[in-house]
Amino acid sequence: MKPLHFIIAGTFLIGTFASCKKEENKSTDLRIRLTDAPYDASEVNVDIEQVRVKFSDDNSDTEGWIDLATTAGIYNLLDYQNGVDTLLAHAVVPTGRLREIRLVLGSDNSIKIGTNVYPLTIPSGSSSGLKIKLDKNLRPDLDSVIVDFDAALSIFQEGTGDYKLKPVLKIK
Repeated sequence: MKPLHFIIAGTFLIGTFASCKKEENKSTDLRIRLTDAPYDASEVNVDIEQVRVKFSDDNSDTEGWIDLATTAGIYNLLDYQNGVDTLLAHAVVPTGRLREIRLVLGSDNSIKIGTNVYPLTIPSGSSSGLKIKLDKNLRPDLDSVIVDFDAALSIFQEGTGDYKLKPVLKIK
């Protein structure tokens, strides 16, 4: 009778350790989406070149980053209002706590008001990118993060007539 107890107990322990091991190897298909709040302009064009994510807490700008498969291009933020969004990037990444998203921008950013198109300057947008700090625990299998770009709160016209984008971003 005792050997049967040892076999049952051993089987239970092996099953427990195997299931714990599975938890460590889970991954998720992370998708980064973009949306915007309404704004009084014809176009607000942002040149997105790369989307990167980071899971560690360290402050390094070079280590620990994962580049996602990004659909690079110029995005008119005003096309993504009232519940409309678009897929910017995705990749299968390990589950864990997502600490930062970085949107690396190009230089072809503009704003169109009426029929006039003006350059839209984004301080540090092309060098270090737009940094979005967060603390999100990713779910296994599939998870999405929506970056809500609030153009109305982000665009400023300076006394010189130049337009600057100081992004106000929300994560949903």
